Amino acid sequence: MSRSGGPAVLCDMDIGRWLTLVAAGLVLVCAAVVAADDDHARAKAAREAGQIVSLQSILDRVQAEFTGSLVAVELEEDDAPWIYKVKLLTPAGAIVKLEYDARDGRLLRVKGRDAEPARRQKHD
Repeated sequence: MSRSGGPAVLCDMDIGRWLTLVAAGLVLVCAAVVAADDDHARAKAAREAGQIVSLQSILDRVQAEFTGSLVAVELEEDDAPWIYKVKLLTPAGAIVKLEYDARDGRLLRVKGRDAEPARRQKHD
């Protein structure tokens, strides 16, 4: 059969390209795993050195300050200090994003529709 009208036939060049793409994909996956391990090690070291508060401390604070179900938590350190990013699903069905300073657990930012109704009332 001819190449133009017959079934697809892989030539040596196509296989080489495919193998190159597969190899590049494996390199990217391995790099992501190494980076994740490095992030985990840095976060663990920061916690052990007392530079950041524990995740449990943040979760206790979230529960004391807001109503809703935990959806996700991330600990990030870009160019700024460590930040805990928390996503909650409110009883009204909205997603609220909270940011806490990981150094002291202080609430930095609240974003999202129905964020205020999700706040627990403070009792004096």
